[in-house]
Amino acid sequence: MRIGVIGAGVVGVTAGLALCRRGHAVTVFDREGVAAGASRGNAGAFAFADIIPLATPGIMRKAPLWLFDPNGPLSIPPSYALRVAPWLVSFWQASLPGRYRAAVAAQSALMAHSAAALEALVSAHGLHDMLRREGQLQLYEGEGEFRRSLPGWDERRAAGVRFTLLESREAIAEVQPGLDARFTHGGFTPDWVNAVDPARWVERLAEILTRAGGVIERADIRALAASPSEVHVAGPQGSWHFDRVVLAAGAHSGRLARQLGLRLPLETERGYNTTLAPGAFDLRTHVTFPGHGFVVSRVGEGIRVGGGVELGGLDLPPRMERAGALLRKAASFLPGLKTEGGRQWMGFRPSMPDSLPVISAAPHSPSVVLAFGHGHLGLTQSAGTAGLVADIVDGLPPEIDIAPYRASRF
Repeated sequence: MRIGVIGAGVVGVTAGLALCRRGHAVTVFDREGVAAGASRGNAGAFAFADIIPLATPGIMRKAPLWLFDPNGPLSIPPSYALRVAPWLVSFWQASLPGRYRAAVAAQSALMAHSAAALEALVSAHGLHDMLRREGQLQLYEGEGEFRRSLPGWDERRAAGVRFTLLESREAIAEVQPGLDARFTHGGFTPDWVNAVDPARWVERLAEILTRAGGVIERADIRALAASPSEVHVAGPQGSWHFDRVVLAAGAHSGRLARQLGLRLPLETERGYNTTLAPGAFDLRTHVTFPGHGFVVSRVGEGIRVGGGVELGGLDLPPRMERAGALLRKAASFLPGLKTEGGRQWMGFRPSMPDSLPVISAAPHSPSVVLAFGHGHLGLTQSAGTAGLVADIVDGLPPEIDIAPYRASRF
């Protein structure tokens, strides 16, 4: 079949490669090119241990305190508050205990599937040199914060995630020296994997895709229309017809989905980071500060400091002070961190209220397959999503139950 893929981020490129390997004629479109958005500026983590959704029971009691801090873990620009209100209602509903438990189960299933799919992808194309297998360290300030984290670790244990809980500064220092003494407890997940460089990872997959006969077009797709026999896409650069189209445009997917009559609660998390020069810190593992909503990771030979959730849509100007605030926190948490000469970045992450992506044929337009809404987990779940997308296109039973990810759940 002739397949069009809208979006050349990690999900779109990986899905295009999976379809190409199954014998389809694939064309991938992107208005800026390969890995131009969140796939370039993320922390590089294949975060298979992150099975806990953002919408946890009781989170709405904490959220108002965060929202008043423009540099806190979760913030909303005042000018965007009314626009995001319907999404926040869905977010609250997703935090109710029954919905939360279902989301954890669905996230766990997709993580296990995606971890296996990543290893198959790495083996099939000799990509071992593109990965770091250095684990991940989550840090807590005092026993109280650590004890509050334990239910989440119990959820991970039930999902088969391996970890070691660390209850002394000495145990933490054996994993990562050079941390401020405020961090007294932690949890280490040894199977955590990082891309050496997330942008280079996607570029490498794109190279493999084109060698396999796939085509990558730089085109701004603005129109999407489906009939029972074909799908038409168009933009200023031209128009194309396909048998199937995969919509994997990340945070930009909502505008095209609306042309199919879909109004999904897709919101934009604006992520900020700073990438520091080689030698900025002797970082030995991916470090997460869950109480502050950011991470420190190695990217290439440099250090990347970033994270947090700013629900601000696609159109507001970036507020780069948020990246600066994260870097200042990192400097106090890692006293030896050299913060000079960093490059700041802001990108868009596509977020659904229940932290689960949309992976399904479009309701009423089954020739369009939806693959977006992964939030922080696009890189993590890309290989698993690609396999599910290819199954949907081929009319095969997916390897896991995709009901939790269907667009119709909303």
